[in-house]
Amino acid sequence: MSSLPRVPSAHAVGRWTSRLWLTCGFLFLYLPIIALVIYSFNDSPLPTVWGGATLKWFHKLAHDTEVIEGITLTLKVAFLSATAAVVLGTLTALALVKNKRFMGRTVMVGMVNAPLVMPEVIIGLSLLLMLVSMQRAIGFPERGLTTIWLGHLLVGMAYATVVVQARLQGLNPSLEEAAQNLGARPMQVFFLVTLPMIGQALASAWLLTFTLSMDDVVLAAFLSGPGATTLPLVIFSRARLGLDPSVNAVATVVIAVVSVAVIGGSYALARMERRRAQEVASAGRG
Repeated sequence: MSSLPRVPSAHAVGRWTSRLWLTCGFLFLYLPIIALVIYSFNDSPLPTVWGGATLKWFHKLAHDTEVIEGITLTLKVAFLSATAAVVLGTLTALALVKNKRFMGRTVMVGMVNAPLVMPEVIIGLSLLLMLVSMQRAIGFPERGLTTIWLGHLLVGMAYATVVVQARLQGLNPSLEEAAQNLGARPMQVFFLVTLPMIGQALASAWLLTFTLSMDDVVLAAFLSGPGATTLPLVIFSRARLGLDPSVNAVATVVIAVVSVAVIGGSYALARMERRRAQEVASAGRG
């Protein structure tokens, strides 16, 4: 008597279905990026027609003054805005978490959350009107690096505050209280106890705001001035005039740098987490 064919269980079907959907999702996200990287080595001037492999677009990119200046300005603005956003966001998060009641707390929470939900077009237009009025009144600031930095700082501080605030709310307050009972002053408690415990959140907030600043087009379009054009604006302006393999080369370089930075940052955060877990475990055994 022949045995009946084995019917897959519902668990197995669900597992394979989940894998299929996950694979489709990754393909949808990363296939365009892979295609862009491949066509950056295309010898044909037409970006959609493969004409063989070449490195001439990267050689051309190395002598492209507009792109180099755009990369330099973008990195400066991203570094400055991410650093300032983490500092101000940490101070704001400390005020909101440590002080549950103070005058203007509701207004402060609303102002912190407003850039997260407000369209960047509105933020860019309002900042442009304000900065132009200030320039006419006192002659400062000129549209350029400073104005772009102020716009990115406004948005970045909101994201940094949310990230750091979430980490502060999850901290065990008994650790800070124990340090105070042992005679540590408030500043010592912050730098020796609180700051190391929120180090990962600070790094995550910095990376997030740095990425948002490098990726921004709308605010930079409103706040940039003559001779101050960020890399996203350069790529956007060239793409509007027609696709060019040199734009693919720029994107490939950016993808490579970001990938290395993400991998390095993830590795550093994982090491910090392992070291902190070992310190906690050794303290518990002691």
